[in-house]
Amino acid sequence: LFNYTRKKIMYNERVIKEFSNPQNVGEMKDANAVGTVGNATCGDIMKIFMKINDDGVIEDVSFQTFGCGAAIATSSVATSMIKGKTVDEALKITNQQVVDELGGLPAQKLHCSVLAEEAIKAAINDYLTNYKKQK
Repeated sequence: LFNYTRKKIMYNERVIKEFSNPQNVGEMKDANAVGTVGNATCGDIMKIFMKINDDGVIEDVSFQTFGCGAAIATSSVATSMIKGKTVDEALKITNQQVVDELGGLPAQKLHCSVLAEEAIKAAINDYLTNYKKQK
């Protein structure tokens, strides 16, 4: 017999709100920027879709995340933070800003905010290397 014990993870109300009712969820069919990142340790996968206009403004953004509540919450907040921003502004978003926007995350869940930052950068890199070159 095995006795498994799990540590209880405490989330604040904002994190609970975001993963219970995430914003900007779903695949975007007309995206011109897509970034996918994952964390091999925890198994979380985050995919961010963006529609960036010719002026470099992120007109629309959405996400698909396979992961824990913190991964979903950070995806939701990160996408809301970059909507309407320029590519340059979005590239400056840090995982700490995502954590601050959520009002904090448990230490063992901080990697989820790193995924959000990396997914934003991956999508913008996709746009800059693939889509923008075609124009």
